[in-house]
Amino acid sequence: MESIWEKEIDMPMYAPLKQDIKVHTAVIGGGMAGILTAYLLQKQGADVVVLEAQCIGSGQTKHTTAKITSQHNLIYHKLLKSLGEERAKLYADANQEAIGIYRNLANQMSEKCAFEEKENILYATKSPAAIEEEVQVMQRLGLKASFVTKTELPFPITGAIRLEGQAQFHPLFFLKGLAEQLTVYERTMVRTIQDGTVITDGGCVEAKHIVVATHYPFINVPGYYFARQHQERSYVLSLYQAEQYSGMYLGVDQPIYSFRNTGNYLLFGGSAHRTGENRQGGQYERLRKAAKEFYPNAVETACWSAQDCMTLDGIPYIGQYASPLHNIYVATGFCKWGMTSAMVSAMILSDQILGKNNSFQEVFAPQRTTIKMSVKQAIKDGAHAIRGLTAGFLAPPRIALDKLPKGHGGIVEADSKKMGVYKEDNETIHAVQVQCTHLGCQLEWNADERSWDCPCHGSRFDYKGNLIDNPAMEGLQYTVISDSE
Repeated sequence: MESIWEKEIDMPMYAPLKQDIKVHTAVIGGGMAGILTAYLLQKQGADVVVLEAQCIGSGQTKHTTAKITSQHNLIYHKLLKSLGEERAKLYADANQEAIGIYRNLANQMSEKCAFEEKENILYATKSPAAIEEEVQVMQRLGLKASFVTKTELPFPITGAIRLEGQAQFHPLFFLKGLAEQLTVYERTMVRTIQDGTVITDGGCVEAKHIVVATHYPFINVPGYYFARQHQERSYVLSLYQAEQYSGMYLGVDQPIYSFRNTGNYLLFGGSAHRTGENRQGGQYERLRKAAKEFYPNAVETACWSAQDCMTLDGIPYIGQYASPLHNIYVATGFCKWGMTSAMVSAMILSDQILGKNNSFQEVFAPQRTTIKMSVKQAIKDGAHAIRGLTAGFLAPPRIALDKLPKGHGGIVEADSKKMGVYKEDNETIHAVQVQCTHLGCQLEWNADERSWDCPCHGSRFDYKGNLIDNPAMEGLQYTVISDSE
């Protein structure tokens, strides 16, 4: 499903790598984090290339709601308790500095970048106590936050945080403007990294420094990022003839909704769930029902979903990939705040690679020792992985092939094997292996996206087995079978 950003732009195409090369830094991943990191490095004189498995911006960047804000839900009172005031302020300062760099870069681009200064509003519809506590902490950390009780929204609230000096933009126009100044290789799948060399299908890249900005890291060991984060999905509708709001909004109480305008459209989002837990679907319909209630005259022009890596403590992992890998760096775990986190990644990683001190890196370091609020989440993530692996070996098929309705997917037994199948309305049946090619977890059907999703680590495949989202690097075995089989 195309996002509104994709509909409004023709992205440039870059050739794949077809030879061995040697550079100062190789950046793996052509999304916002990868392109920004390469851009900041190149502006400071480094010889950089970007290696993208598909096309630039084809991952999560094209699915973002593109809010550029330091207000990452109710995070600051948690950071104050877990990190202390000094480091909590560093987190806030890093994101505020990121907004400023976006502003400066956008001013150098065409108006199509659509950079707009906006207030960001975090609102509550139930008890305002957490909102009030968050405001006090944000003010203590130097953020221009205030408590309000009225908004433009079509329903009453109990309280909200208004944060000044935030922004929004068109992510693909911005990405395009930066990428045009870089050396980019598209359709260049990185297979592995060996002794400072990036191995791709088209050639080897010898690099002094290597940045893994692939949304979810593809090197399992060392690093163990598959055990340190999980993935979640959320959904968005583009509405024409809805309201025009002066700010960007996000709720803190269920059902959680997100609002922001772009041009004549309102982006209305929500219905989040852990990847691999949407067998019955209905997420888009829930949003449509709410949109009809709030904006009865609005017309839906697009719908899409996004996927986000969620870390154990709510802070991204930015820095050295793992202790033994001195020249490899990572940017992941943006926890649904990909735009500011992408810029913070570029700021920290470019400084580390160029040997400059960066005061923010201690807060975001992947090997940080300050993860105090993460034990429960680590146990929960581990339990999900165990269930996913166990189900792959022990759980029986859920439905007989001939009982599967048209237009639905499910786990069935066919040819004496357990398979994931999708039955089209014309009764064509698409069958795939039901184990993820990453670490073997049993996949689950996503009825809204017609995809097979991994509940352990978030890899996704379309109904024909083609890889959509990592950490998996290979597609699924695929075949077409008849209903009679």
